Amino acid sequence: MTSPDEEFLSNLPVFLHFEDVADPMLYRALPEGWALALADIIDSTGAIEAGRYKAVNMAGAGVISGILNALDRHDLPFVFGGDGAAVAVPPTQIEAAREALSKVQSWVADDIGLTLRAAIVPLSVIRDHGFDVRVARFQASDDVSYAMFTGGGNNWADEQMKQGRYLVDAAAHGSRPDLTGLSCRWNPIEATHGKVISIIAVPGPKDDAAAFRDIVSEIVALANEDGRGGHPVPIDGPPLGFIREGLVLEARALSAYRDRISQIRKGAWVLFQTFLISVLYWLRKPAGRFDPVQYKRSVASNTDFRKFDDGLKMTVDVDPDRLKKIKARLEGAAREGVCYYGLHEQDTALMTCIVPSPLSKDHMHFVDGGEGGYARAATSLKAQMQPTA
Repeated sequence: MTSPDEEFLSNLPVFLHFEDVADPMLYRALPEGWALALADIIDSTGAIEAGRYKAVNMAGAGVISGILNALDRHDLPFVFGGDGAAVAVPPTQIEAAREALSKVQSWVADDIGLTLRAAIVPLSVIRDHGFDVRVARFQASDDVSYAMFTGGGNNWADEQMKQGRYLVDAAAHGSRPDLTGLSCRWNPIEATHGKVISIIAVPGPKDDAAAFRDIVSEIVALANEDGRGGHPVPIDGPPLGFIREGLVLEARALSAYRDRISQIRKGAWVLFQTFLISVLYWLRKPAGRFDPVQYKRSVASNTDFRKFDDGLKMTVDVDPDRLKKIKARLEGAAREGVCYYGLHEQDTALMTCIVPSPLSKDHMHFVDGGEGGYARAATSLKAQMQPTA
């Protein structure tokens, strides 16, 4: 007999048009007994100011990879936030998620040199405080869908974590999570229209849900004037070329702690894979079941560049005219009390990936702004939300 938790996951609503993302009728509440496993980088702004964009994103995606691998499933709802992530976990796997989070914390400290804060927040506590966690799925491509969240529970849980509640202790130094599939090889992707902008928009003090849905739809529509939603990755995939920092981070993530021989071996294997893909793409030749041209196109179609996590989050490539319209509409909505927002402009986007297998079609790719992205947008958002003297 199928359990209620499995039925919930298999029956989650899936929508095809991102313009509908703020429609509350699309979402279903998490079942009783679930929890949110979440984490973020402490002082991600400082790391970004030091130019460690790739490392911050690698840590955030590592939270998702570490939990999903430990729980041996990729169907759990999750959201990538740039400098962190959240995963919804069923009751029977909460302790396994806690252990995975503790190991991810250790890995981030040992290999990346950053501090990851992590927490497990029970859904019952979230509901006791008047919030909820409701989930739907957006079909990004034929092979991948991404979870969207509403109900205010994710945001409340994140604030509790930042205040030191429900925290998970880091495992001992040298503890390694299973990060199989975590990849960070792509070079920054240059804007083709003008600017890559990272946007966060959340409901404002007016608390007008209908007006907020309208502003979300308007911003999405403005980004979509290019016909691709403002997608920052070219339709044929990102340009070939792989960043050294990403290769090093990936090799370390897949190696034993401080095992130089293992790191060298893994690094050589990663380099060989990237070289082979480059050659095959240049030749336009498949190797067995691996078609490099199709793979690059699917990288674009599978990319998670826009989401809803108790508010709209997008990293999009827009021309100056669209940027002006988006700014004007957000500024107007903020003045009216419909939303708070943060927006950061940059010249590039960054991609971090989870690729279960080069031959699988369900590879996932997370995009953030290449010069601070969501973290800098969040800083602007928080400043806007501060009460004026």
